[in-house]
Amino acid sequence: MSGRTAVVLFTRDLRVHDHPALATSCAAFDRVVPLYVLDPALARLSPNRTRFLHQSLAALRAALRGLGGDLVVRQGDPVVETIRLAGEVGAEAVALSADVSGFAGRRARRLRTECERQRLHLRFFPGLTVVEPGALQPGGGDHYRVFSPYHRAWSGQRWRDELVRPARVVLPVGVAVGRLPALPAGDSPDVVTGGEDEARRRLTWWLPKVADYADRHDDLAGDGTSRLSSYLRFGCVSPLTVVNQVGDRDSSFVRQVCWRDFYYQVTAAFPDISRTAYRRGADEQWRYDGDALTAWSQGRTGLPVVDAGMRQLRAQGWLHNRARLITAGYLTKTLGLDWRDGLAVYSRWLLDGDVANNPGNWQWVAGTGNDTKPYRGFNPARQAERYDPDGAYVRRWVPELASVAGKAVHQPWRLPGAVRGALDYPPPLEMPGPPPVWLR
Repeated sequence: MSGRTAVVLFTRDLRVHDHPALATSCAAFDRVVPLYVLDPALARLSPNRTRFLHQSLAALRAALRGLGGDLVVRQGDPVVETIRLAGEVGAEAVALSADVSGFAGRRARRLRTECERQRLHLRFFPGLTVVEPGALQPGGGDHYRVFSPYHRAWSGQRWRDELVRPARVVLPVGVAVGRLPALPAGDSPDVVTGGEDEARRRLTWWLPKVADYADRHDDLAGDGTSRLSSYLRFGCVSPLTVVNQVGDRDSSFVRQVCWRDFYYQVTAAFPDISRTAYRRGADEQWRYDGDALTAWSQGRTGLPVVDAGMRQLRAQGWLHNRARLITAGYLTKTLGLDWRDGLAVYSRWLLDGDVANNPGNWQWVAGTGNDTKPYRGFNPARQAERYDPDGAYVRRWVPELASVAGKAVHQPWRLPGAVRGALDYPPPLEMPGPPPVWLR
């Protein structure tokens, strides 16, 4: 068979628009084989994300078929299956997007070794972030440890050019594409649907609302957020496309996308971020209380705003950012429980449970990460009254308190005894040591 062939291994970049590995391979080779390998080890991590992944793969297959190609689906070890497919189709090269997790690093090293052994050209491309991890470095260091100087450098950086989707994808004749597995059920009943088309629709819906983001993004009940995080996590939309569509590098929303890039460059330098404290010596104060952890994870702590957030997480596979700060701060700073236990719960339920942002933000809240004020805390009652002033968010997710009017819903332990006794709602959990002032 004449002509040159390449395999493009998809991982967390499930799209055809602004996909550097796919676009470059289609321009440089006669035939391109898009591949996704279903790794059984990852399927057990989160039923919610597995469902979203399978929806996104179905959308990717449809998009590739619309370009004349298809998505080859294999199951097993990604490195083994990539090398096997390259041999089957007579490929000369393998391309994929660079990633920063420890898992991705091990995969990259193994893939490099096997490609060298098989005399395959291997190339890693950008695409998971706006600015590549490692592209910005402070004087005297390999990565930025504090966000503000990183944001200044990031905002002034020349970003790569956004790429259009390939005009055509040509598969080798006779390649077996494989079937997508049946769509799993997931755990959360009220989740968004995965896929590039859904991501682009969400972005189009969001753009007219960006101007109000700074004023509305902390409103728990108003929910003035984009909800693009799940699509960014799976690469259903390029982060570069998102910020280019917004247009204003100084906007509050684009600043949040920069936070995402920030944690990617932190994780690239510190791949153990999900297991080890980033701030040296900051991991000695945690206790373990299985009953308290269970109550927190189920939304039965007796703190209404905390419980509302954890119930939203279970129902939607997503959680408002302000609620993330409140629930994580309560677990670590009020209950004194290990941030890794909270991270595990989040990772089970979140569609956007990311290898960099999820642990990075948990460590920030816990005081073990990149926060320049590691001892700061979040008073749940005060946070609730500020960001859910009339209690609408709490009453939505904690229906046991639906009869409690106004901001009194945030502190039901202060209600008259007869009223409090009629509520099917638990008292606040016992604290290690004296209770905080706001509970007295």
